Amino acid sequence: CRIEMDAPELPILDGSASPWMEAVFTAEPVSTDVELRRPRVTKPLRVEQGDSWVLALPSAVPKITCGIDFPFHAPIARQWHTFFPEAGRFDRDIAPARTFALQEHIDAMQRDGLIKGGSLECALVCDRERWVNGPLRFPNEPVRHKLLDLLGDLALAGPLPAAHVIAYKASHALHVRIAAEIHRHQAFA
Repeated sequence: CRIEMDAPELPILDGSASPWMEAVFTAEPVSTDVELRRPRVTKPLRVEQGDSWVLALPSAVPKITCGIDFPFHAPIARQWHTFFPEAGRFDRDIAPARTFALQEHIDAMQRDGLIKGGSLECALVCDRERWVNGPLRFPNEPVRHKLLDLLGDLALAGPLPAAHVIAYKASHALHVRIAAEIHRHQAFA
């Protein structure tokens, strides 16, 4: 799939991947002669930064596990979620998960003149005790959105690898680093 854009960033819409997925499925497909081969992880690979890490383990099929930990924000706390891309329903289980932000980060960015186009319609906002703008679409919607981020970052490198990719408190930068490690050490399924 190739998507071209002529702007510095994508519109956030409702903060999930659902509107983008719907747009892709209504677009006119164009066939290509490109053969995509699934990379296969043959040995454990790990990247880390501080207490955040991503691990890729050999697996017969793609499997993605994501964990987050917000000990000072009770509504989020610690969450884990696993998704099997070939067996799961991305459209139902992952795509609807919206991005989220912490209220204190929103306040700081607004003081700095940032996020002028942001609103409570395009992200979940959490303070230390409650969701400012629930309800959630899933009890663990924040970690599902982090899993969505990981899937997207891995997909930028090509077909999802035959690997169990496990991320804990990981950032986009760590996702990109594990994708590079997978690319560097890959075999093909």
